[in-house]
Amino acid sequence: MFSPTVASDPFRVYVPDEASGTVIVIDPRTFRIVRRYKVGASPEHVTPDWDLRRLYVEAVFSNRLTIIDPRTARPIGSRTVPGPYNLYFSLDGRKAIVILDSHLAGARQVYFYDRRTWRLLKVLRIPWAGADHLDFTADGRYALLSTEYSGYVVKIDVARMSLVKALYVGGRPIDVRLAPDGRWFYVANQSRGGVSVIDPVRMRQVAFLRTGNGAHGLAISRDAHRLYVTNRLAGTLSVIDFATRRVVATWRIGGSPDMIAVSADGTQLWISNRYGGTVSVINARTGRRIALIRTGGRPHGLAFFPQPGRLSLGHNGIYR
Repeated sequence: MFSPTVASDPFRVYVPDEASGTVIVIDPRTFRIVRRYKVGASPEHVTPDWDLRRLYVEAVFSNRLTIIDPRTARPIGSRTVPGPYNLYFSLDGRKAIVILDSHLAGARQVYFYDRRTWRLLKVLRIPWAGADHLDFTADGRYALLSTEYSGYVVKIDVARMSLVKALYVGGRPIDVRLAPDGRWFYVANQSRGGVSVIDPVRMRQVAFLRTGNGAHGLAISRDAHRLYVTNRLAGTLSVIDFATRRVVATWRIGGSPDMIAVSADGTQLWISNRYGGTVSVINARTGRRIALIRTGGRPHGLAFFPQPGRLSLGHNGIYR
Protein backbone atom coordinates (compact mmCIF):
# COMPACT_ATOMS: atom_id res chain seq x y z
CA MET A 1 0.00 0.00 0.00
CA PHE A 2 3.04 2.27 -0.11
CA SER A 3 3.77 4.50 -3.08
CA PRO A 4 7.00 3.58 -4.92
CA THR A 5 8.06 7.18 -4.20
CA VAL A 6 8.61 6.37 -0.51
CA ALA A 7 9.89 2.80 -0.89
CA SER A 8 13.40 3.64 0.30
CA ASP A 9 12.51 6.32 2.85
CA PRO A 10 13.40 5.49 6.47
CA PHE A 11 10.62 5.50 9.04
CA ARG A 12 10.89 8.63 11.18
CA VAL A 13 8.62 10.69 13.40
CA TYR A 14 8.96 14.44 12.91
CA VAL A 15 7.89 16.60 15.86
CA PRO A 16 7.71 20.41 15.57
CA ASP A 17 8.45 22.23 18.83
CA GLU A 18 6.77 25.64 19.07
CA ALA A 19 8.92 26.71 22.02
CA SER A 20 12.40 26.14 20.59
CA GLY A 21 11.69 26.64 16.88
CA THR A 22 13.03 23.19 16.06
CA VAL A 23 11.96 19.89 14.56
CA ILE A 24 12.78 16.79 16.61
CA VAL A 25 13.38 13.60 14.62
CA ILE A 26 12.63 10.29 16.38
CA ASP A 27 13.50 6.76 15.26
CA PRO A 28 10.24 4.85 15.88
CA ARG A 29 12.07 1.53 16.21
CA THR A 30 14.15 2.67 19.20
CA PHE A 31 11.99 5.59 20.45
CA ARG A 32 15.14 7.69 20.53
CA ILE A 33 15.66 11.25 19.34
CA VAL A 34 18.18 11.06 16.52
CA ARG A 35 18.23 14.65 15.28
CA ARG A 36 17.07 18.17 16.10
CA TYR A 37 17.37 21.27 13.95
CA LYS A 38 16.13 24.86 13.71
CA VAL A 39 13.24 25.60 11.35
CA GLY A 40 12.02 29.06 12.43
CA ALA A 41 9.79 30.61 15.07
CA SER A 42 6.70 28.67 16.19
CA PRO A 43 6.67 25.61 13.91
CA GLU A 44 3.16 24.14 14.07
CA HIS A 45 2.85 21.09 11.78
CA VAL A 46 5.01 18.81 9.64
CA THR A 47 3.21 18.20 6.34
CA PRO A 48 4.00 15.64 3.62
CA ASP A 49 3.85 17.17 0.14
CA TRP A 50 1.17 15.98 -2.28
CA ASP A 51 3.63 13.79 -4.23
CA LEU A 52 5.30 12.49 -1.01
CA ARG A 53 8.75 13.64 -2.17
CA ARG A 54 9.33 16.19 0.60
CA LEU A 55 8.01 17.40 3.93
CA TYR A 56 7.15 20.97 4.85
CA VAL A 57 7.34 22.56 8.30
CA GLU A 58 5.04 25.54 8.85
CA ALA A 59 6.84 28.19 10.97
CA VAL A 60 4.23 30.89 11.59
CA PHE A 61 6.30 33.75 12.94
CA SER A 62 9.22 33.25 10.54
CA ASN A 63 6.93 33.29 7.46
CA ARG A 64 8.72 30.13 6.37
CA LEU A 65 8.13 26.65 5.06
CA THR A 66 11.21 24.56 5.80
CA ILE A 67 11.67 21.72 3.31
CA ILE A 68 12.85 18.34 4.61
CA ASP A 69 14.18 15.51 2.47
CA PRO A 70 12.56 12.37 3.98
CA ARG A 71 15.32 10.17 2.56
CA THR A 72 17.89 11.86 4.81
CA ALA A 73 15.50 13.34 7.41
CA ARG A 74 17.37 16.62 7.03
CA PRO A 75 16.32 20.12 5.92
CA ILE A 76 17.30 21.00 2.34
CA GLY A 77 15.87 24.48 1.91
CA SER A 78 12.98 26.80 2.67
CA ARG A 79 10.30 28.90 1.05
CA THR A 80 8.94 32.26 2.18
CA VAL A 81 5.18 32.17 2.76
CA PRO A 82 3.25 34.64 4.95
CA GLY A 83 2.27 33.24 8.36
CA PRO A 84 1.77 29.53 7.56
CA TYR A 85 -0.11 27.74 10.36
CA ASN A 86 -1.44 24.78 8.39
CA LEU A 87 -0.86 23.44 4.87
CA TYR A 88 -3.04 21.36 2.53
CA PHE A 89 -3.10 20.26 -1.12
CA SER A 90 -5.96 19.88 -3.58
CA LEU A 91 -6.76 16.33 -4.68
CA ASP A 92 -5.33 16.96 -8.18
CA GLY A 93 -2.08 18.30 -6.73
CA ARG A 94 -2.35 21.66 -8.49
CA LYS A 95 -3.00 23.85 -5.48
CA ALA A 96 -1.31 24.36 -2.13
CA ILE A 97 -3.63 25.84 0.48
CA VAL A 98 -2.05 27.71 3.38
CA ILE A 99 -4.12 28.48 6.47
CA LEU A 100 -3.19 31.59 8.46
CA ASP A 101 -4.23 32.39 12.01
CA SER A 102 -6.70 35.30 12.11
CA HIS A 103 -4.66 36.88 14.91
CA LEU A 104 -2.07 37.61 12.21
CA ALA A 105 -4.14 37.77 9.04
CA GLY A 106 -7.55 39.13 10.01
CA ALA A 107 -10.10 37.83 7.51
CA ARG A 108 -7.38 36.97 4.94
CA GLN A 109 -7.01 33.48 6.34
CA VAL A 110 -6.84 31.10 3.34
CA TYR A 111 -4.15 31.47 0.66
CA PHE A 112 -4.24 29.44 -2.56
CA TYR A 113 -0.92 28.87 -4.38
CA ASP A 114 0.19 27.00 -7.47
CA ARG A 115 1.79 23.97 -5.80
CA ARG A 116 4.65 23.68 -8.30
CA THR A 117 5.65 27.34 -8.65
CA TRP A 118 4.21 28.76 -5.41
CA ARG A 119 2.68 31.61 -7.35
CA LEU A 120 -0.15 33.15 -5.35
CA LEU A 121 -3.50 32.38 -7.00
CA LYS A 122 -5.99 33.89 -4.57
CA VAL A 123 -6.49 35.06 -1.00
CA LEU A 124 -9.86 33.92 0.34
CA ARG A 125 -11.40 36.04 3.07
CA ILE A 126 -13.08 34.04 5.84
CA PRO A 127 -15.32 36.33 7.90
CA TRP A 128 -15.15 34.07 10.97
CA ALA A 129 -12.01 34.17 13.09
CA GLY A 130 -9.77 31.19 13.78
CA ALA A 131 -9.40 29.27 10.50
CA ASP A 132 -7.67 26.12 11.66
CA HIS A 133 -7.99 22.62 10.12
CA LEU A 134 -9.74 21.14 7.10
CA ASP A 135 -10.34 18.01 5.07
CA PHE A 136 -11.74 17.41 1.58
CA THR A 137 -14.78 15.64 0.17
CA ALA A 138 -14.02 12.31 -1.51
CA ASP A 139 -14.10 13.88 -4.99
CA GLY A 140 -11.92 16.79 -3.88
CA ARG A 141 -14.45 19.42 -5.00
CA TYR A 142 -14.99 20.90 -1.58
CA ALA A 143 -13.16 21.40 1.69
CA LEU A 144 -14.64 21.79 5.17
CA LEU A 145 -12.70 24.27 7.30
CA SER A 146 -13.02 24.78 11.06
CA THR A 147 -12.89 28.24 12.65
CA GLU A 148 -11.66 27.77 16.18
CA TYR A 149 -12.57 31.17 17.60
CA SER A 150 -16.02 31.57 15.99
CA GLY A 151 -17.72 28.17 16.15
CA TYR A 152 -18.33 27.87 12.41
CA VAL A 153 -17.50 25.13 9.90
CA VAL A 154 -17.01 26.61 6.43
CA LYS A 155 -17.55 24.88 3.08
CA ILE A 156 -15.10 25.97 0.36
CA ASP A 157 -15.25 25.32 -3.39
CA VAL A 158 -11.65 24.27 -4.13
CA ALA A 159 -11.74 24.83 -7.91
CA ARG A 160 -13.34 28.27 -7.67
CA MET A 161 -11.46 29.10 -4.45
CA SER A 162 -14.67 30.52 -3.01
CA LEU A 163 -16.77 30.26 0.12
CA VAL A 164 -19.96 28.25 -0.43
CA LYS A 165 -21.72 28.04 2.92
CA ALA A 166 -21.12 28.02 6.65
CA LEU A 167 -22.61 26.03 9.52
CA TYR A 168 -22.60 27.23 13.12
CA VAL A 169 -21.76 24.37 15.49
CA GLY A 170 -20.77 26.52 18.47
CA GLY A 171 -17.83 26.05 20.77
CA ARG A 172 -14.32 25.80 19.36
CA PRO A 173 -14.18 23.43 16.36
CA ILE A 174 -10.64 22.17 15.73
CA ASP A 175 -9.59 19.10 13.74
CA VAL A 176 -11.59 17.81 10.75
CA ARG A 177 -11.69 14.36 9.13
CA LEU A 178 -13.75 12.86 6.33
CA ALA A 179 -15.28 9.51 7.34
CA PRO A 180 -14.02 6.46 5.39
CA ASP A 181 -17.37 6.08 3.62
CA GLY A 182 -17.05 9.64 2.27
CA ARG A 183 -20.51 10.67 3.49
CA TRP A 184 -19.81 12.51 6.73
CA PHE A 185 -17.27 14.82 8.26
CA TYR A 186 -16.18 14.52 11.88
CA VAL A 187 -15.15 17.76 13.61
CA ALA A 188 -13.58 17.83 17.07
CA ASN A 189 -14.88 20.61 19.31
CA GLN A 190 -12.61 21.61 22.15
CA SER A 191 -15.03 23.60 24.32
CA ARG A 192 -18.05 21.34 23.69
CA GLY A 193 -16.04 18.26 24.65
CA GLY A 194 -16.91 16.05 21.71
CA VAL A 195 -17.20 15.51 17.98
CA SER A 196 -19.79 16.84 15.52
CA VAL A 197 -20.91 14.59 12.66
CA ILE A 198 -21.69 16.85 9.68
CA ASP A 199 -23.57 16.26 6.45
CA PRO A 200 -21.50 18.30 3.94
CA VAL A 201 -24.24 18.37 1.28
CA ARG A 202 -26.97 19.86 3.45
CA MET A 203 -24.44 21.49 5.79
CA ARG A 204 -26.09 20.39 8.97
CA GLN A 205 -24.99 18.58 12.11
CA VAL A 206 -26.57 15.11 12.24
CA ALA A 207 -25.05 13.95 15.54
CA PHE A 208 -22.82 15.04 18.39
CA LEU A 209 -20.67 12.49 20.21
CA ARG A 210 -19.32 13.41 23.65
CA THR A 211 -15.75 12.26 24.18
CA GLY A 212 -14.05 14.38 26.84
CA ASN A 213 -13.01 17.84 27.92
CA GLY A 214 -10.96 19.57 25.23
CA ALA A 215 -11.66 17.30 22.22
CA HIS A 216 -8.97 18.35 19.80
CA GLY A 217 -7.09 16.03 17.40
CA LEU A 218 -8.43 13.29 15.12
CA ALA A 219 -6.95 10.27 13.36
CA ILE A 220 -8.43 7.25 11.58
CA SER A 221 -7.35 3.69 12.35
CA ARG A 222 -5.49 1.80 9.65
CA ASP A 223 -8.46 -0.56 9.11
CA ALA A 224 -10.78 2.50 8.81
CA HIS A 225 -13.14 1.18 11.49
CA ARG A 226 -12.32 3.63 14.30
CA LEU A 227 -11.75 7.33 14.89
CA TYR A 228 -9.25 8.37 17.57
CA VAL A 229 -9.96 11.64 19.42
CA THR A 230 -7.57 13.38 21.79
CA ASN A 231 -9.22 15.16 24.71
CA ARG A 232 -6.52 17.69 25.46
CA LEU A 233 -7.91 19.14 28.70
CA ALA A 234 -9.01 15.77 30.09
CA GLY A 235 -5.71 14.07 29.26
CA THR A 236 -7.49 11.20 27.55
CA LEU A 237 -8.03 9.63 24.13
CA SER A 238 -11.45 8.37 23.01
CA VAL A 239 -12.17 5.74 20.35
CA ILE A 240 -15.28 6.10 18.18
CA ASP A 241 -16.68 3.21 16.14
CA PHE A 242 -17.68 4.55 12.72
CA ALA A 243 -20.35 1.88 12.14
CA THR A 244 -22.28 2.58 15.35
CA ARG A 245 -21.20 6.17 16.01
CA ARG A 246 -20.48 5.23 19.60
CA VAL A 247 -17.54 5.90 21.88
CA VAL A 248 -16.25 2.39 22.55
CA ALA A 249 -13.23 3.25 24.71
CA THR A 250 -11.58 6.15 26.51
CA TRP A 251 -7.98 5.75 27.57
CA ARG A 252 -5.98 7.78 30.05
CA ILE A 253 -3.00 9.36 28.27
CA GLY A 254 -1.98 12.04 30.75
CA GLY A 255 -0.47 15.38 29.89
CA SER A 256 -2.17 17.44 27.17
CA PRO A 257 -2.68 15.11 24.17
CA ASP A 258 -2.97 17.14 20.98
CA MET A 259 -2.21 15.85 17.46
CA ILE A 260 -2.09 12.16 16.55
CA ALA A 261 0.02 10.23 14.04
CA VAL A 262 -0.81 6.58 13.35
CA SER A 263 2.18 4.33 12.71
CA ALA A 264 2.53 2.92 9.21
CA ASP A 265 1.42 -0.56 10.32
CA GLY A 266 -1.47 0.86 12.36
CA THR A 267 -0.41 -0.70 15.68
CA GLN A 268 0.73 2.49 17.41
CA LEU A 269 -0.56 6.00 18.04
CA TRP A 270 2.00 8.77 18.40
CA ILE A 271 0.55 11.68 20.36
CA SER A 272 2.10 15.06 21.06
CA ASN A 273 1.54 16.36 24.60
CA ARG A 274 1.61 20.00 23.60
CA TYR A 275 1.97 21.50 27.06
CA GLY A 276 3.78 18.58 28.65
CA GLY A 277 6.98 18.47 26.59
CA THR A 278 6.54 14.81 25.70
CA VAL A 279 5.36 12.44 22.98
CA SER A 280 3.31 9.41 24.03
CA VAL A 281 3.36 6.17 22.05
CA ILE A 282 0.18 4.17 22.62
CA ASN A 283 -0.96 0.69 21.60
CA ALA A 284 -3.74 1.40 19.09
CA ARG A 285 -5.83 -1.60 20.19
CA THR A 286 -5.55 -1.49 23.97
CA GLY A 287 -4.54 2.07 24.88
CA ARG A 288 -1.53 0.79 26.80
CA ARG A 289 1.41 3.19 26.84
CA ILE A 290 4.43 1.78 25.04
CA ALA A 291 6.83 4.70 25.45
CA LEU A 292 7.03 8.28 26.70
CA ILE A 293 9.60 10.36 24.84
CA ARG A 294 10.75 13.58 26.50
CA THR A 295 11.16 16.22 23.82
CA GLY A 296 10.88 19.33 25.97
CA GLY A 297 9.18 22.50 24.80
CA ARG A 298 5.72 22.43 23.19
CA PRO A 299 5.48 19.57 20.68
CA HIS A 300 2.60 20.05 18.25
CA GLY A 301 1.65 18.66 14.79
CA LEU A 302 3.87 15.58 14.55
CA ALA A 303 4.06 13.37 11.44
CA PHE A 304 4.93 9.67 11.13
CA PHE A 305 6.46 9.23 7.67
CA PRO A 306 6.25 7.40 5.32
CA GLN A 307 2.69 6.11 5.34
CA PRO A 308 0.52 3.96 3.05
CA GLY A 309 -1.23 6.02 0.38
CA ARG A 310 -0.89 7.38 -3.14
CA LEU A 311 -0.79 11.07 -2.20
CA SER A 312 -0.98 13.51 0.69
CA LEU A 313 -3.67 16.14 1.13
CA GLY A 314 -1.65 17.84 3.85
CA HIS A 315 -1.90 18.64 7.57
CA ASN A 316 0.23 16.12 9.50
CA GLY A 317 -0.77 13.31 7.15
CA ILE A 318 -4.14 13.06 5.39
CA TYR A 319 -3.67 10.43 2.70
CA ARG A 320 -5.75 9.15 -0.18
